[in-house]
Amino acid sequence: MRHLPNKSQLSQLTSPNAFWWSTGIEDTFITSPHPKTGRTLDEYELTGHYNRWAEDLALMSSLGVRAARYGVPWHRIQPERRRWDWSFADQTLERMLEFGIEPQVDLVHYGLPAWIEGAFAHPDYPAYVAEYASRIAERFRGKITWYTPLNEPRITAWYCGRLGWWPPFRRSWSGFVAVMLSICRGIIQTVRALERVDPEIVFYHVDATDLFETDDPQLRGEAELRQDIVFLALDLMSGRVKTGHALWTWLLKHGANVKELESFHRDPVELRVIGLNLYPMFTLKRLVRDEDGRFRIRMPYARGELIARLAHMYHQRYGCPLMISETASMGTVSRRRVWLDQSVEAVAQLRKQGVPLVGYTWWPMFALVTWAYRQGHRPIAAHLAQMGLWDLDERLDRTPTSLVDTYRQLAKGTAGAPGSPLGLLAENRRQLDVPQLLSCGL
Repeated sequence: MRHLPNKSQLSQLTSPNAFWWSTGIEDTFITSPHPKTGRTLDEYELTGHYNRWAEDLALMSSLGVRAARYGVPWHRIQPERRRWDWSFADQTLERMLEFGIEPQVDLVHYGLPAWIEGAFAHPDYPAYVAEYASRIAERFRGKITWYTPLNEPRITAWYCGRLGWWPPFRRSWSGFVAVMLSICRGIIQTVRALERVDPEIVFYHVDATDLFETDDPQLRGEAELRQDIVFLALDLMSGRVKTGHALWTWLLKHGANVKELESFHRDPVELRVIGLNLYPMFTLKRLVRDEDGRFRIRMPYARGELIARLAHMYHQRYGCPLMISETASMGTVSRRRVWLDQSVEAVAQLRKQGVPLVGYTWWPMFALVTWAYRQGHRPIAAHLAQMGLWDLDERLDRTPTSLVDTYRQLAKGTAGAPGSPLGLLAENRRQLDVPQLLSCGL
């Protein structure tokens, strides 16, 4: 397929030759200044994307990808409650369409406009986000049909409700649950609002994946709880959280009430496509006790089988097509190349086994600025995480790595006939006929 299918065409996602290579630009937007540093966290500003958007989208086009996850900055589109500015969204999304790149629009990526007091804790947040989303959908009706209502609900609830890094700065499990419930209500209202605008819209629900493990019998219950929480957002919005659910009692203990939990399974959304965000340096979590007996979570670097384990878990639980919506490694180009090789091989093998994994997104396209920048004092260059196909230097110039050509060959390979030759993928430059494998089993 040359185009992302709309809702009535979604069965085509799993046709044998259908596969989408994608990329994206990191778009975390935290508008609240840190109380000690005064810094905010707007990735488009910090990486220079607001000024270099035309250059960046031309680079994206040069990869040959037919789709890309792309965030729109709500805080700039709606800087005040009743003021709208569409200039940036119009320029960027229209340019992507001109390039033949179909946007998978990221509507909310952690942060909200500053005028929403209390952020996700504001009682009108669900209505606000639904109005904003519907205005975008109306503006691009017939042009854009793929939308992510909110990126990574669990991570958003964690940083906003449990760690207290971001608004509304809650620091408890009760805060986590309150933010999570508000986020999921907002997602459902966004889905309903967009369905009214265009029944052909596809909702691309993207969440962070984690695998929790432990060898300590005393920590096994905690590992199981943490793993259940990984699925909480998708379970809530799809109406799976009922009496008997693994987290039902836990949610009630931490501030939820029966009435609001029942509201989710009375009006569930259907999960048509799920995006899996995963990283070899972050996603595998091991629960341990240190030498002083204190509880710790370690993050050992994972290999490509991480993808197989996660994909099987999500497919068995939800039974819908999956895409890798974010993945990359961090550090040297050779380290990133090894992960690209391992992860692409894992996807190919999963498809051969019949798992409907229908897309792959290297994210970010170029380096991002770490979240610690907001509370730190060092310059931007000291916070650059080189995870992309392009590196960023101290001047924020985009420097291509050898991964650019490799990824271009991957995208070109699946755009052609199944089994078309690819360039060299692995460290040892061996040939891997990935398109042929990607076309198997579905």
